[in-house]
Amino acid sequence: QVQLVESGGGLVQPGGSLRLSCVASGIIFSIYSMEWYRQAPGKQRELVARISSSGSTDYVESVKGRFTISRDNAKRTVYLQMSSLKVEDTAVYYCRTIYGRVPVWGQGTQVAVSS
Repeated sequence: QVQLVESGGGLVQPGGSLRLSCVASGIIFSIYSMEWYRQAPGKQRELVARISSSGSTDYVESVKGRFTISRDNAKRTVYLQMSSLKVEDTAVYYCRTIYGRVPVWGQGTQVAVSS
């Protein structure tokens, strides 16, 4: 069974930092692209960052220069390092991969940026 489990969310002040983690099981982790999505109330779920099996990365324009996606294949974990956080980054953050032709989602972790 394929599972993704996120952690690391919480409450942080504007300008602060958080690191999200997503641990995968049930797949040969090293050959899969991994993604972070987020969804804020009243908004569409959006792709935030992607990292390929070879380590190449892509980011949505609004987080470029502030967020960094990385992976540790030995730990079967993908990370999202978030810095210079803004109120508009507040959302539930989800980890995703594509298992064969089927998207697999984590349960989500809440990030709240507020003073």
